[in-house]
Amino acid sequence: MKFSKTIIAASLAFVSADSFAAAFQLSEQNASGLGRAYAGEASIADDASVVARNPALMTLFKDKQLSVAAIGVIPDVSIEGESTNNGINPSALDDDSIAPSAVVPAIYFTMPYNDKVSIGFGAFSNFGLSTEFNDEYVAGQIAGETEIFTVNLNASVAYKVTEQFSFGIGLNAIYADATVIRKVGANASGIDFGADAVNLQGDDTGFGLNVGLMYQLDDNSRFGFNYRSETDITFDGDFSNELPVGGTGGAKFPGAVDLTLPAIAEFSGSHQLDDKLGLHYSVLWTGWSSFESLEAQVTLPTGDKFVAFEKQEQFDDSFRYSVGADYQYNEDLLLRAGVAFDESPVSQTHLSISIPDTDRFWFSFGGNYTIDQNSNVDLGVSIIRGKTQTFTEADDSGSQWGFESKGHAVLLGAQYNYKF
Repeated sequence: MKFSKTIIAASLAFVSADSFAAAFQLSEQNASGLGRAYAGEASIADDASVVARNPALMTLFKDKQLSVAAIGVIPDVSIEGESTNNGINPSALDDDSIAPSAVVPAIYFTMPYNDKVSIGFGAFSNFGLSTEFNDEYVAGQIAGETEIFTVNLNASVAYKVTEQFSFGIGLNAIYADATVIRKVGANASGIDFGADAVNLQGDDTGFGLNVGLMYQLDDNSRFGFNYRSETDITFDGDFSNELPVGGTGGAKFPGAVDLTLPAIAEFSGSHQLDDKLGLHYSVLWTGWSSFESLEAQVTLPTGDKFVAFEKQEQFDDSFRYSVGADYQYNEDLLLRAGVAFDESPVSQTHLSISIPDTDRFWFSFGGNYTIDQNSNVDLGVSIIRGKTQTFTEADDSGSQWGFESKGHAVLLGAQYNYKF
């Protein structure tokens, strides 16, 4: 049995264009930060979503806080065929909807335990994506369906050391579920085989830690730092294919892929310039260099194991830079705006149609409206523009497929906050 090498670079790492952050990372943990392009997330204490970005900020709340958020991702990702070496017209590679729309939800709760200690809980996601080509796509061996669903359950505690300094620590349980399907595709005569070249489904739960620090320089300036550790995930599941030669005939065999979700660190500053205007900024680092290669193992009925797929990735660490501001328009309405630059960790030599990853620019605006003394709502919009990429990708049969990819998106977020 042969585990097809058409599980390309991101097929098992679940990298796609609709994550709209570096590689398969998600930024959308709340809607309050969306309006300022997530600038200042480790230093500004808007609401209970600080559990996700810096638990030390929980010590700034005097009341119990509940936040419920949803971010809609509306992608505009297209693939245009540039060249082939097998007689197929490159225009057959065109697809203008490879990333479906999605909703990223989150919920948080924080409460002061006493005048020094605060606790909090959150359910959100730091990683996730989906790409999907139709079953008749001509380059089916490097297309198909790639999907990952992750939930991060985060319990945190924070301690106020002094009026100026607090620290927090959190325990994270991350559940991940994944599906990877690749089709045989078409031959030079345009015949579509429609069979599964790869069908892999699996899930796992991993654990990690995050720590946060907060320093209040004075009444108008605050700095924050948060670090989230690597998390090891082993996707144990079922592998099968329907290849006419060297296939499993649809029979399922145990398959496993090890993946390390990278570490994340963020430094932020927030400054209240006057009674109306605030300035916020962040530098976020993601340790993608831990993602060096992909290796998949299949277990035969005899109990023998072998490496069925291995590919070098060699991602680089990446940075995200953001700056934003908010303006207290009146007693009830706070306006927000921000910009960000999101650096891709994927080199030009490792691009694929499941990883048309690129540097991206964010342009964001939003606001917060106070309903009454206990509740308020946040709305945010981000327009994301990605660079155009041109690259070539090969499949197992030796066919070379040349592409031009474009990836843009609009994010729409809403959040309800209640204190009691």
